[in-house]
Amino acid sequence: MTIEQHIEELRAELRNACDAVQRRQVEAELQLAEADLAVALAEQDGIIEAEPPF
Repeated sequence: MTIEQHIEELRAELRNACDAVQRRQVEAELQLAEADLAVALAEQDGIIEAEPPF
């Protein structure tokens, strides 16, 4: 599964969340997945390097 697919599944899960606890959990996981995608895209574009500087 790609990160994009994972994000779409989390968005669908968020739309169908039944209670506040589940909603917060899915929102947190979605934020992490979106951050991972942003880092991956920045690495591809050469904007950042994920390797340590030493």
